[in-house]
Amino acid sequence: MRKYAPWEEGFDPTPPPAAAGEATGAPDFVGIGAQKAGTTWWFDAISAHPDVHTPDNIHKERHFFGRYAVEPFGPSDCSLYHAWFPRPPGKLTGEWTPDYMHFPWVPSLLARAAPRTRVLVLLRDPVERFRSGLAHQRRDRGRLTATMFQDAVARGFYDDALRRWTCCFPGEQILVLQYEMCIADPARQLARTCRFLGLDPFVFEGIGNRVNATVEHVALAQDARDRLVDLYAPDVSALFASFPELDPGLWPNFAGTQTK
Repeated sequence: MRKYAPWEEGFDPTPPPAAAGEATGAPDFVGIGAQKAGTTWWFDAISAHPDVHTPDNIHKERHFFGRYAVEPFGPSDCSLYHAWFPRPPGKLTGEWTPDYMHFPWVPSLLARAAPRTRVLVLLRDPVERFRSGLAHQRRDRGRLTATMFQDAVARGFYDDALRRWTCCFPGEQILVLQYEMCIADPARQLARTCRFLGLDPFVFEGIGNRVNATVEHVALAQDARDRLVDLYAPDVSALFASFPELDPGLWPNFAGTQTK
């Protein structure tokens, strides 16, 4: 069965019909980032909860808001977005599109379409995310370009991106997770995620099975690594100040920057 992913090139944006007994509406949760930080793994863990409904024929990443950088957005577009989220009574549903975090026009549009949604963020050391992101691009595109390098660097400025989200959603509706913490203690971090979503704790037997893990990373010369660390350091410091639940010790690339 083909998984629907809206607004691919030439793709019909009409959502698949809801099944009998299902209702549509604003998503209960939306994951916004970050790319190559374990989002598919974590979405699958959430989807395994008995009180979460994830349709088999709809992709985890809806990419709904991408086109609205140049198109108008009104009530009919909100309704169209809601139609992508069918669920039986009493079940939660949502999506996780990593691009949303870094598209500046998305926070205000999502706040209009789903003002009470819970926003999930999963972050990874930005230098390691950079390397993994480039490997992902090289695997899919065959060669790396300057535009890809620019995009990969830009995706690592987490605090700068999240400031736009905290302007549109109250703090109690945003949960920021750390990829390295989820790797080290997945059961506890999944329980934390469930509490945030209002779900009862549960044991997911597949929590140790990471999805889409990057096997080969792009080689990074020490000089280039040092330059990236210097580039990201002010944003990383601001991020840890904004979200004190994050553990600086899990990002050793920045161990020397936190005392400056």
